Amino acid sequence: MSFFERVYNVVVQIPRGKVLSYGDVARLAGSPRSARQVGWALHVNPRPGEIPCHRVVFKDGTVSSGFAFGGPQVQRAMLEAEGVEFSADGAIDMSVFRWEAN
Repeated sequence: MSFFERVYNVVVQIPRGKVLSYGDVARLAGSPRSARQVGWALHVNPRPGEIPCHRVVFKDGTVSSGFAFGGPQVQRAMLEAEGVEFSADGAIDMSVFRWEAN
């Protein structure tokens, strides 16, 4: 299985209302030093709507300014619609909303 497919297999498991960082996804996909490649894999997501790439954020809880499917405002709105809360400075509290994958 390719790295991109491993990334998609991780991301599709993130439940509504939870997020992972790019580094978290890389680690769970078996390549802990490949956070940037996770970003590229999500940028070329072959199944938007099925693979919830909007649930992947930076490790500090901020969203990407280059969200490929409508921009950062769209990503934030999608997460807020799932119950993810943002602080006044625009970050998600990762201690609350990070998915603890088994």
